[in-house]
This record gives sequence, C-alpha cells and structure tokens, in this order.
Amino acid sequence: MSFEFREVVTSEAQFRAVMGNPSERVVKKQIAALDHHCRDFIAKCPFLLISSCNAGGNMDVSPKGDPPGFVHVLDDRTLAIPDRPGNRRADTFRNLLQNPHVGMLFLIPGKQETLRINGTAMIVRDRWLREQMAIGGRLPEFAMVVKVAEVFFHCAKCVIRSGLWDSKSWPKLDGLASLAQVMVDQGKLEDTVEEMQTIIEASVRERLY
Repeated sequence: MSFEFREVVTSEAQFRAVMGNPSERVVKKQIAALDHHCRDFIAKCPFLLISSCNAGGNMDVSPKGDPPGFVHVLDDRTLAIPDRPGNRRADTFRNLLQNPHVGMLFLIPGKQETLRINGTAMIVRDRWLREQMAIGGRLPEFAMVVKVAEVFFHCAKCVIRSGLWDSKSWPKLDGLASLAQVMVDQGKLEDTVEEMQTIIEASVRERLY
C-alpha cells in the first residue's frame, strides 16, 4: 500500500508559520554544561536512551539501564557510560566509529520531566575508568565517554499524555508475542520457541554483568 501526501512541509518557514516560535524561556533553558540540577537528575537515573547515526545517515536508538547513578559525571562537560554484556550487535559503538554525534534522553521512574543531552562520544577502555563502573567485581569492557554540547530539561506533557508512570493506564499485554516467539518468527530460526526461551533466560541469569 502506498500513500500520496499533498501537504508536505519542506522548509522551516512553512513549519514555523503553523507551529510558531519557542518562547524566550524555552530557548534560555538550553545550556552547554552540566549544572547541579543536571547532576542531581543523572545521579538518580537508572535508564536512558542513546541515539546515534552512521556515516550513511542510518539511525539507531539503544536503551541503557543499570542501578541509579550508573552514568558517571566526570566534569561539567563530560559523562561516562559503562557498556554491559549484550547481544554483541554494538549498533551504537559501530555508529560512533563513523560519526561521533549522540543524543541522550534520561528517565527516572515516577519523574514526569526528562533530561536531554546532546554531544559527541568516543569509545574508551582506560582501566581506571572501567574500575569505577564495576559491579560485582566485573568491569565493563568498554565505556562511552560523552563530551556535552547541549543540555536541557524536557517538560512533562508527553509523559502525562502517555500515562507512562501511571500503572492504571498501562495497556494489557495480552496478545503480544514473547521475545522468543518473535526471534524464531522473524529470524526464521530452526530453534523451537521453548529452546529460544531457554537461551534468553540463561542469558539473563549469566550475562547481566
């Protein structure tokens, strides 16, 4: 099925004619370094999303999660994020080797506002840094170090509209396939769903850190 769209916005002038311009207050909330409000938020944050892009313009958004405070603030312009065991796709890292620009969205459960940080990143293996990020004596193999360029807090409206932290508004999960089922179907794997589920459960038990 194809769609034909007749009112496509192709310039910022067209866009602003409908959207309007941000207020001075909104413009001024963007800063270029991490102040104490940003540090406090990051210290309580257990989950973030990182966007990256390769040289060809192909985008990726990857989740990162750990105990609150897992993102280390090295100074007012530098963050460090540990890399934990995963599926070895390493989409973010592969992108960084071609294009260092990243965008990050920090979330705290129950907190309606979010924190957005944009900057450039590199992959490092310095042991002194990785030792600070060890959990249960296990050091991450890599850390992503981000040089901060833009920082601002995002208002609560999208979280309020979605009911993200309101469990009473959460949709029922009936009818959604398990990850094991999805992997078997999409990958056309010879494994049974039960075998794939066993593999997934073993990975969770043995490869969190």
